[in-house]
Amino acid sequence: MISFLRQCIICVCLFSGIFCAPAQAQGNVIIIGQAIDLSGPNGSIGRDYVAGITTYFDSINVAGGVGGRRIKYLVRDDQGLPAQSAQAVTELIEKDKAEYLLGGIGAAVTDAVLAAPKFAQSGQTLFAPLVASVKNYNSRVLFWRPSPEQEMQYIFSYFDKLGIKSVGIAVQDSALNQDMYQYVVAELRKRNMLMSGVVHISGTAADMARESAVLAKTNPGIVIAISDTLGTGIFLKEFRKYAPRTFVAGMSLINLDRLAEVAGPTALEWTVFSQVVPNPLSKKSPIQMDHSNMMKKFRDEDLSSLTFEGFMVAKTLVKGIQMAKPGRDAVQSLAVQKSIIDLGGITVMPSDGTHRMSSFVDMALFRKGGGLLF
Repeated sequence: MISFLRQCIICVCLFSGIFCAPAQAQGNVIIIGQAIDLSGPNGSIGRDYVAGITTYFDSINVAGGVGGRRIKYLVRDDQGLPAQSAQAVTELIEKDKAEYLLGGIGAAVTDAVLAAPKFAQSGQTLFAPLVASVKNYNSRVLFWRPSPEQEMQYIFSYFDKLGIKSVGIAVQDSALNQDMYQYVVAELRKRNMLMSGVVHISGTAADMARESAVLAKTNPGIVIAISDTLGTGIFLKEFRKYAPRTFVAGMSLINLDRLAEVAGPTALEWTVFSQVVPNPLSKKSPIQMDHSNMMKKFRDEDLSSLTFEGFMVAKTLVKGIQMAKPGRDAVQSLAVQKSIIDLGGITVMPSDGTHRMSSFVDMALFRKGGGLLF
């Protein structure tokens, strides 16, 4: 996690145009655009993701580009607002002539981009948005990360191995969360696990306090949070009054900086999060070493799962550009790829059924004093 001062520095850099400079007429460039939250509720997620992507593209440009063509990476801050994201993507297509589009954060902004007329007319496929919804976008989106269902399966398997059979649920009421809630309930039945209780995060403060106290008394082995960062933080702040040492599990797109602000750092102890990349601090594979070395060379930021995911997303897109046949763009080439793509000791391959490149899931514990322990 990064300090508030560093966040401010990053924001100043972003808004001064380091990432967001308008495209100028240049020949022999590959223009890649992205609208993503850099200053809104998921700004720290967006900044880390963009830092990893930028780092890989910088390393490619220093080495001479892709087949002699330099990458021009244009990022627009959508502040997490769907309408602003759709407008930014429209400008990237119309004004900046972006050849490829990377996605933003969340189902709402993804829906807005897909509904934008200019995006539909472009014929492009949105690549690698960060979405924790079970919604199926078919071929209009090619995801890099595994599905939320895969993340949830891993959470269940992880705690099943520990012999935990009693599970609580904290759910933030929304149509998308209800889909995941029903999935979790069905999975509990399949695994013969007991649902010890439910806390409705979107209820009144009094109701949530009462439900949290009741859930704590049932002594669940784990509580699964089906909610966004703010909702998870509100739940943790209340639930920890009654159960300071009960495992609470969330998925990979929980914003840990924001979570600590809402719930307090102590409330994050005994929390675990599914992760869709290996430990970014490890040097077990060539790409983990490349990520670490290039981040030191081109950026002045801490390594994180999101910087690593962005780095691998960028490398995957470049590989798609390199292997694309005439008349087919890189994302389409990736979508129909039938063989494994080696990113450097870590492999990806698209699935026809899910339109996802990676199926990797791991688990990390939020350790005392901050940071994730894989």
